[in-house]
Amino acid sequence: MVNLSEQSCEACRIDAPKLSEAEISTLIPDLMGWTLLHSPMHQLKKVFSFKDYQGAINFTNNLTKIADEEDHHPKIVLEWGKVTVLWWSHKIEGLHKNDFICASKTDSLYSEK
Repeated sequence: MVNLSEQSCEACRIDAPKLSEAEISTLIPDLMGWTLLHSPMHQLKKVFSFKDYQGAINFTNNLTKIADEEDHHPKIVLEWGKVTVLWWSHKIEGLHKNDFICASKTDSLYSEK
């Protein structure tokens, strides 16, 4: 199987099916430290720590580049020394494989810091 971070997102249509609980259970072990939120919809959440504000800003700026390349955009909360990232698919109000791909790419970006 190909590593999630090596895959690309597919265009998500409004009628695309949400991932089932079984599909989520299969994919979540590939992500380290991500929390699966259930309310108000399924989302992936992770907090990334930094030694200063500039590190958090640099990470955020680089993450926005990845989001634009994949045409898939997370919620990003930037604070001093930390960045909280939430991935979900807005069109389907839940999780799609794209969210797992982008979460994995987010982890890869963080490991480069």
